[in-house]
Amino acid sequence: MNVFSAPSPSHLKLNSQFLAQKQRQTWRHSMFMNGRPVLKDGNLNINSKDLLTDVPENILVTPVTNTSAFVGATSTQSLSRHVFKLGVIQDVRLLCLFRFKLWWMIPRVGNSGSDIPIETQMLLLEGQTCYILFLPLLDGQFRSSLQGNSSNELEFCLESGDPAIVTSESLQAVFVNFGDHPFDLVNQSMKILEKHMGTFSLRETKQIPGILDWFGWCTWDAFYQDVNPQGIKEGLKSLSEGGTPAKLLIIDDGWQDTSNEFQKKGETYVEGSQFGGRLVSIKENSKFRGTANEAQTCLKDFVSDIKKTFGLKYVYVWHALMGYWGGLVPDAAGTEKYNPTLRYPAQSPGNLANMRDISMDCMEKYGVGTIDPSKASQFYDDLHKYLASQDVDGVKVDVQNILETISTGLGGRVSLTRHFQQALEDSIATNFQDNSIICCMGQSTDTIYNSKRSAITRASDDYYPKNPTTQTLHIAAVAFNSIFLGEVVVPDWDMFYSLHCAAEYHAVARAVGGCGVYVSDKPGKHDFKILKRLVLADGSVLRAKYPGRPTRDCLFSDPVMDGKSLLKIWNLNKCTGVIGVFNCQGAGTWPCLENAVQKDVSGKISGKVSPADIEYFEEVSGKQWTGDCAVFSFNSGRLDLVKLRVEMDESVVIFFHVKMKFQVYNKKIEFAAMGLMNMYNSGGAVESVECISDSSSYCRILITGRGGGSFGAYSSTKPKSCFVNSKNEDFKFSPQDNLLTVTIPSNTISWDIAICY
Repeated sequence: MNVFSAPSPSHLKLNSQFLAQKQRQTWRHSMFMNGRPVLKDGNLNINSKDLLTDVPENILVTPVTNTSAFVGATSTQSLSRHVFKLGVIQDVRLLCLFRFKLWWMIPRVGNSGSDIPIETQMLLLEGQTCYILFLPLLDGQFRSSLQGNSSNELEFCLESGDPAIVTSESLQAVFVNFGDHPFDLVNQSMKILEKHMGTFSLRETKQIPGILDWFGWCTWDAFYQDVNPQGIKEGLKSLSEGGTPAKLLIIDDGWQDTSNEFQKKGETYVEGSQFGGRLVSIKENSKFRGTANEAQTCLKDFVSDIKKTFGLKYVYVWHALMGYWGGLVPDAAGTEKYNPTLRYPAQSPGNLANMRDISMDCMEKYGVGTIDPSKASQFYDDLHKYLASQDVDGVKVDVQNILETISTGLGGRVSLTRHFQQALEDSIATNFQDNSIICCMGQSTDTIYNSKRSAITRASDDYYPKNPTTQTLHIAAVAFNSIFLGEVVVPDWDMFYSLHCAAEYHAVARAVGGCGVYVSDKPGKHDFKILKRLVLADGSVLRAKYPGRPTRDCLFSDPVMDGKSLLKIWNLNKCTGVIGVFNCQGAGTWPCLENAVQKDVSGKISGKVSPADIEYFEEVSGKQWTGDCAVFSFNSGRLDLVKLRVEMDESVVIFFHVKMKFQVYNKKIEFAAMGLMNMYNSGGAVESVECISDSSSYCRILITGRGGGSFGAYSSTKPKSCFVNSKNEDFKFSPQDNLLTVTIPSNTISWDIAICY
C-alpha cells in the first residue's frame, strides 16, 4: 500500500396511532429477545446497552432487521414542522455530519447530545461493543434531520417545507442500525434503505462517468465569470505544452446568455448582486458566438475546434438547477415557455440556526425566476439537447438545494426535489452519453435520497485559493463527508490550483480520494512537478478504487482543532492499499462552533500508520499474501518492512509509500510491486501481478500497468533479468533495502514487466 503524508499548509405511510402504539408494546419484547433496537423501561436499548435514556412515550420503534429499526413519533397536533425529543444521550464518542450552510456539510465530533448540531444528516456513535448509526430519512412528504439540545437530548426535526402540508406522526423518520465495523455498517444500512425507500441508488450500481479517469481543467478560478474562448485556448495550450494535457474541460459560470437588472453600467458594483442574474435563453452569450467575419460563429465551432486542437475527450458546461443563480427571466422570449415566476426563497429554521451564505442571502433579496414544475422536463430537455448539438458532452449542475427554499405551494421540499431530480436525470440519460453530470450544492438528504442515476456530487464547500484558513478544512470535510456521500455517489473534491502554497496538500488528497482530478489554474500558472505526480503523459490519472475516507482510529477525533490528531485517509487500488496522512491542525477553525478554541499545536504531530488502517485489504492482497507489508518513503527512497510512525512538522512536506502488498512466490521469493515511484499514488499504476513457475529453480513475476517513470518493487532476491514490453532492460537492485527499480519511458501508455529469477 502507499501512504502519503502532507503538512498543514501555511497559510420521511402513515398508520393509525392506535395500531402504532399496539405494535410498539409487542416490539418492545420481541426486539429485546432478538437483540434489535428496543424500547425498554423508558430507554432505547441497542445491543443490550441503554443508548438513549428518558425516551418520551410518543416515540415509536419499528423493527427492520435483527440489528436495525425505524424510529418515529406521534403528536397531538398536525403541523408542517415538528421537533420531537428522542431521549438523553451522553458519555459516548460521536461523529456528526451536518449542514453548516444550506448547501454544504462538515463534520463535528463530541460525546453528548449537546454536541450534535442542528441539521445533522448522519450520526455515528462508538458504543462499548459496537458502532451505532442514526440516519434521518425522507418519510412521505417530510424530511427529518437530527439535532441536540443543551439538556443533552437527541431530537429530530420533521418538516415539509410547505405550511399546507401537515402531519401528526412519522413512523419512519430515523433509521438506526448497529454493527462491529463502521464502514460495513454504513454500507449495509444504505443497502437496506435503498431497497426500502426505492428513491435512490447506491454508487456501486450506477454508471460511473469516464471523466473520472482523466485529468481536467475548470475555468472558474482561472477566469471566474470573465471566461472567454481565447483564455480557454491559452490555458489548454499551456497545460498541454507542460506535459499534462487536460482531457476534460469544464466551462464554468460565464458562458450563458443572462441579464442582471441589479448590475448596471456606471454604477458601483454591489457584492452579491451577481446572484440576481437570470437566464435569458438556453444558448451561449455573445462571447462564445463570435461574428460572421470570425471562424467561430457558435458554441459548436469553438468546442469542435478545441477538441481537435488539444485532444479533449470531454467538454462539460456549468448551469444552475433553475438555469442560473436567479433562475429565468420571467418575460423573455427565450424562457417564457417554461412559465417562470418570481419566488423569494425562505430558509427553514434549521438552516437559519447555522451559517448564512451570501448567495442565499442575495437570492432571498432578489428572488429566483422559478421554472414551472410542470415544465421542468421540457426545460432540461431543451437545454441539454441544444448543448449536445453543440458537441458538449455533459453538465455540471449547481445550486441544487434551492428547491427546499421555494417549495411552499409547490408540494413541499421532498416532492419538489424528487420531481426536479427525476426530470434532470431523465434529460441527462436522453441527451448525453456516459451519465454525464456533476452535481453541486446539493448536500441535503432531499437530494441525496433522490439520486437514482447521478454518480458524482461535490462533497465540500468551495475551494477558496485566497483563504489560507480553509485549505485544511476542505480536505477534512470531504474525507468525513465521504463516509455518507460515498455510498451514493463518487464524492467530488472540487478543483484546486497547482501553483499555490497548499497545492501539494490538495494534490495528495486527490491522489488518495478516488475522485476526479482537475485544476483551475490560470493559463501559464502551473506547477508541473506536482501535476506530473498526478497526471500521466496521455492525460489519464491513477484513480484509487473507493471514495477516500478517514481511517477507523480517526473517526471520533478532530483533525482540525484538537491540536494533536493527524488525519489519515485510506483507499485501495487494484493490487495495493493506499493511505494519505495529513496535518490539518492550526490553520483554520470549524464554522458554527460557539466559543471555538483551537488547541495549541506543537512543532511536530506524530501518529502511527499500519496495514490495519486499510479496510478491505483482503480484496487486493491475493492468496499468496504473507500478511507482511513493505514500506517505501517517497522523499528518501528508503524501503523497509516495518511499521511506520509519522512525525510531521508544519513546514515540511513528507510523502510515504507504505506497506505495499507483500507476497511470497515459489516459497522462496518475497515480492511487492510498488508501481511508479514518481507518482503520488504509485500503486495505482499496477493493474495485475502474477507468478509463473516452471520448476523449483525458475520463477517469473509478471506485472502489468500503465504510465511512464520509475517502477519500483521490493524483492527479497536480486532478479536475473527484467523485461519491459518484451525488451530486456537494465535494472537497479539495492541489497541494503531490497529495492528493485527499472525506468519506463515517460511517454509509455501501458506496460508488461517480466522479472525473472
